[in-house]
Amino acid sequence: MSIQSVNPATGQLLSKYPEIEPDAVEASLDLAVAAGLSHRTTSLDERATCLRRAADLLSARKEELGRLMTTEMGKPLAAAVAEAEKCSWVCRYYAENGAAFLADEIVETDARRSWIRFEPLGPVLAIMPWNFPFWQVFRFAAPALMAGNVGLLKHASNVPGCALEIESILAEAGFAEGVFQTLLLGAARAEALVADHRVRAVTLTGSEPAGRAVARAAGQHLKKTVLELGGSDPFIVMPGANLDAAVRTAVQARIINNGQSCIAAKRFIVHEAVADEFEGRFVAEMAQLSVGDPLEAGTDVGPLATAAIRDQLHDQVVASVEAGARLALGGRHLAGPGYFYQPTVLVDVRPGSPAGCEELFGPVAAMFRVPSAGEAIRLANDSAFGLGAAAWTNSDVEAELFIEGLEAGSVFINGIVASDPRLPFGGVKSSGYGRELSAYGIREFLNIKTVWVGG
Repeated sequence: MSIQSVNPATGQLLSKYPEIEPDAVEASLDLAVAAGLSHRTTSLDERATCLRRAADLLSARKEELGRLMTTEMGKPLAAAVAEAEKCSWVCRYYAENGAAFLADEIVETDARRSWIRFEPLGPVLAIMPWNFPFWQVFRFAAPALMAGNVGLLKHASNVPGCALEIESILAEAGFAEGVFQTLLLGAARAEALVADHRVRAVTLTGSEPAGRAVARAAGQHLKKTVLELGGSDPFIVMPGANLDAAVRTAVQARIINNGQSCIAAKRFIVHEAVADEFEGRFVAEMAQLSVGDPLEAGTDVGPLATAAIRDQLHDQVVASVEAGARLALGGRHLAGPGYFYQPTVLVDVRPGSPAGCEELFGPVAAMFRVPSAGEAIRLANDSAFGLGAAAWTNSDVEAELFIEGLEAGSVFINGIVASDPRLPFGGVKSSGYGRELSAYGIREFLNIKTVWVGG
C-alpha cells in the first residue's frame, strides 16, 4: 500500500509514499512513550525556545511551504503562505504565554497548602484533515508540546508531503526525537492507534462520521477526546447592517479555502427588507471571482481537493434544486483537468434539502429570507451543527439577541468567523466538543491535579 499525493488542479500524481509497516508503528509508539517521559521533565523555557525556532522556520520558509500546500490540496497560494504565517503565530503565542497558562493555581482551603497542578498526559494522537494541512496540525501541536505532551500525527492521506514537512520542522526546531512523529497510514488503521494503550488521548478535526467513530473507539478505552467536526455556519444580515461590508465579507466567508472550511459561512440568512439588494450584489460579486490555477496570483478560487469531494458537492446542489431551490449562479463543475467547481448561489432553499441542512464543502452559498431577528435565530439554530455564526447589524439590542440566542461555539458580530490563538475554538451539537487554542486549549490534554498538604 502507498499514500499518494495528487495535484487537484491538474489531477496529476505528485508523489507516492510507502504506508508505514505495522512493526514501524510499534516502534513509533514505544518511542513516543520514551520521548514523553523525557519531554515532560524539560523546562518550560526549553519548550518555548523550540517553539520560537519553529516559528522562525515557518516564517522563513512560508513561500516554499505555501507552494507545498497549494500543490497538494489546491488552496490559492497567497492563502497557503498566510497559513504558514499563522502557524508561526500560534507557536509564538504559546511560547510567550504557555508558562502562565501552566502555572500552579493556589487555592485557599483548610489545608496548610493546597493548589492545582497541570501535568501532561503523554502521547496524544492527532487525526487531522487536509483543508488546512499546516494550521490544523500546529494549533494542536504548539499547545500540546508546550504542555509537555508528545504528538503522533495521522494526517489526511492526500497531504503526505505536508505531514512529513511538519515533523521535519519540529525536529529542526530542537524538539527531541519522538516528541512529534508523523505516521503515514490510511484511515482504516487509525482505530487501532486510538485503542492502543500507549496513546493517552485523541484529537480529531474532520467529518461528523469520523468524529463519531473516534469517539466510540476512544470511549471504549476511556480516553479523553477533543473533536472539531463539520459546520453549516449561518451568516445573518439585518436591515441596519453596512451592506457594503456585509456583501464583501460574505463572499470572502463563503469562498475561503475554495469553500472548504468548517467555519466558512454557508447559510446566508437575510432580512427580507434588504434581501433583494443583498442577494443581487452577492451574486454579482460571486460571478466576478476568478477560478483557476491556485499558483497564479489573480486566482480567487482554486480546485476542490479531490474528484470525490467535487462530485459530492454537485450531487448536493442537484438534489437541492430538485427539492425546490433556484440556481442564481453556477451549478456545475468546469470542463478540463482538475477538480474545479463554479462559484454557485442557491436561492429559495427549502428546509430539509442538502443546502438547508448539510455541510456544503465547496464554493456554494445557500440563501434564505426571514422577517425578523427572532426568525433568523430560529433558522440559524435549525441545524445539527453549531460551530460558528456571524451576524451583521448596527443595533446593540439585535447584537445581544444574536450573542445570546445563536447556538454556536463562536459568534462574530459584524466580522468574519475565524480561529485565533488568543480565543478558544470549537463547537457544540454535531460540530463536536472540547476546545482548541487559548488557555482552554492547552489544558484539554492535561491531568488537572489537586494537591492538598496538611500538617
